[in-house]
Amino acid sequence: MDAREAAMLALNACQRQGGWSDGALKKQLSAAELSGRDAALATQLCFGVLQNQMLLDFYLAKFSNIPLKRMEGKVVQTLRLGAYQMLFLTRIPHSAAVNSAVALVKAHCKNPRAAGMVNGILRSMERSLQNMPVIPQGDPVAYLSTLYSHPEWLVKEFILSLGEEETAQLLAADNSQPPTAVMVNTTRTTAETLKAMLEADHVEAELHPWLENCLLLSRTGDLERMEAFQQGLFYVQDPASRLSVLAAGAKPGMRVLDCCAAPGGKSFAAAIAMENQGEIVSCDLHPHKKKLIQAGADRLGLTIITPKTADGKVFRPEWERAFDLVLVDAPCSGLGVIRKKPDIRYKDPAPLADLPAVQLDILRNAARYVRPGGTLMYSTCTLLYRENGEVVETFLAENKSYKAETFTLTGPVGPIQSGSVTLWPHRHGTDGFFISKMRREEA
Repeated sequence: MDAREAAMLALNACQRQGGWSDGALKKQLSAAELSGRDAALATQLCFGVLQNQMLLDFYLAKFSNIPLKRMEGKVVQTLRLGAYQMLFLTRIPHSAAVNSAVALVKAHCKNPRAAGMVNGILRSMERSLQNMPVIPQGDPVAYLSTLYSHPEWLVKEFILSLGEEETAQLLAADNSQPPTAVMVNTTRTTAETLKAMLEADHVEAELHPWLENCLLLSRTGDLERMEAFQQGLFYVQDPASRLSVLAAGAKPGMRVLDCCAAPGGKSFAAAIAMENQGEIVSCDLHPHKKKLIQAGADRLGLTIITPKTADGKVFRPEWERAFDLVLVDAPCSGLGVIRKKPDIRYKDPAPLADLPAVQLDILRNAARYVRPGGTLMYSTCTLLYRENGEVVETFLAENKSYKAETFTLTGPVGPIQSGSVTLWPHRHGTDGFFISKMRREEA
């Protein structure tokens, strides 16, 4: 199995089974035992097709007499792979893209005529690369949807918040490839020491331009195989997620509850900010996530973290008014992490309608655990107002003992007078993320 075959099979598995691309690709890469270089190419191909799927389909439809929806799934994915290589990758000869697509179809597809059809479509596209069909611009929503491969419902949502011009910037950022951000475990090392250690391991590492103790990595290969990872010197976390913990103001000696903790990043960030002094109870609804959090805490040497299985909507009397800080990173639509999970954009939006009610229930319950004078933090990795500001506004209207609290973040974010902020990929270079800080008044 080569890189193109692994990418095609992963894409097809996602399409048929409704899974996530990262999991499907990881399974294929494991089965193929590809070299680091080929695994990187397979990843680039898989993610590149997903990032540009609607645009690729628009072009392919112009060169095919048969609608894509009538073709076998593996044929469609192979066509997308071939088109993506010709349109977006400069180092792969067009002939190699076409020939490999034909070979894939011959090896995997039932219809004996499929290989000839694929060859004809891609050869026609190759001849027209300097004069490709133009996307109609009459309807700005449809135009942006096709150009940046985001469904129209989502484009409309973003235009309501940002306007057309800035929405285009956001959609382009969604289709970019962010560096891997890792946070330094300052209970064990320093940013400079870790940077030197990673560079000695042939990893490109640079200090984040405005977030302390954060490194941006490229050419990492398998992070988990690195000695620095195994020694617990760092953990992977987007700057936006870490900023929410910094805004919370976790300090040594505090008692902290992380209500929706898995895979544990915010608990780890809080424990490091607390210099591993105090107590953190890290909860998740699913029992197997408890082991995941514990394994991460053990690797990092963060002994103040105690994972528990708990439903964020179900009240636990023993926790009432018991914590200095309560973190609620609520389950959400995840539309702020499209850069890292490009297939999120294609999920059915219908189930998202129920999320604000769930988020509000968790926030209401978590608020009961904050001691008077303590802090309640609400965050999501989505960009939809109904899951963010609207949830917080409803909660504050119901709970007069809580007030929005100002805070300041480093870098381009700065002071947040309203107590709530949305981070945007195209503005801040982070995941799309919402942070809200609230203080419970003294009894």
